[in-house]
Amino acid sequence: MANPIPYEFILDYLPADIIVKKMFGMHYIYRGKKIMLILRKRDNEPELNGIWIATNKEHHKNLVNEVPEIAPFSIKGDDQYGNWLFIADHSENLEEATIRVCELIVHGDSRIGRLTEKPPL
Repeated sequence: MANPIPYEFILDYLPADIIVKKMFGMHYIYRGKKIMLILRKRDNEPELNGIWIATNKEHHKNLVNEVPEIAPFSIKGDDQYGNWLFIADHSENLEEATIRVCELIVHGDSRIGRLTEKPPL
C-alpha cells in the first residue's frame, strides 16, 4: 500500500507547477530546479515529523520572525541544522503556518527553495 502524502492540504495552496517526489519515506516538493519543502510523517523518529523548509541560513531569522511556528531544524539535538527550517507536526498552528509558507512560495519569495544538482524528473 502506498503511503499517502502527509499534510495533503498543502497541495491546495502551492502553485500548479510543483512536482512531488516520494523518496526515503518522505515527499519532496520541487518547483523548477529548486527543492522547496519536504513533508515527513513517519513512525520512526516522530520528532522529525512535519514540514521541512529549504532555505539558507541567512534567511532563518527573517522567516522565523514572519512565521513564528517555524523552528530551527535539528536531528538528535545537533544544532548544526544547515539550511533547513521546520514546522513541527505537533505545532498548534501547523496548518496556518504552512499555508503562510505556501503563500511565500506562490509569490516567488527567494528566501524559500534551494537549487538542486539534479532537477526532478
